[in-house]
Amino acid sequence: MPTLKLERLATRHVGPIDLSIEAGECVCVRGASGSGKSLLLRAIADLDAHDGEASLDARTCASMPAPAWRRRVMLISAESHWWSARVGEHFVDPDAEPCDPAWLDRLALPREALDWQVARCSTGERQRLALLRALARRPAALLLDEPTGNLDVDGTARVEALIADYRREHAAPVLWISHDPAQTARVAGRRFLLVDGQLRAES
Repeated sequence: MPTLKLERLATRHVGPIDLSIEAGECVCVRGASGSGKSLLLRAIADLDAHDGEASLDARTCASMPAPAWRRRVMLISAESHWWSARVGEHFVDPDAEPCDPAWLDRLALPREALDWQVARCSTGERQRLALLRALARRPAALLLDEPTGNLDVDGTARVEALIADYRREHAAPVLWISHDPAQTARVAGRRFLLVDGQLRAES
């Protein structure tokens, strides 16, 4: 069962941090703007230079090519990136599953959403589609940077439920960045504040 483990991980003004997230566990981190929450996720995803080590199921980030690590430990950013004009072109990947129509239904997206032009999508639609794009690749662990930041109450509840089901079904460790204490209380078993580069446990 995959455990996501950080050992003395440090980047810029964040760390060193030691943290273990068990299979199927969700851990949330809050913190002031500029405290380094996104920097922490980028370091874990090996997108930024860092000291220390991250490992999943005892396989270290340093032991595999960066693209392979990022497929297993997938970062879903607050602002998604799109490189083709049509939504469906981002789901064409030989290593990914087809987009599950039931997932579109669960996030209140029509089946024809894959035929949309990215430019016509609202910010909230892009955020939900980016989540589905990531889950189609069946990552072993999820790094979530404000995954509901652009959604209304109903959209937020739908995303929370889908992520909860995914982590249970795939035993995926989840590290979730949120600014909302009510959300962190709903979705996470353990909660931390990032203060002065260190994680402080919330009760």
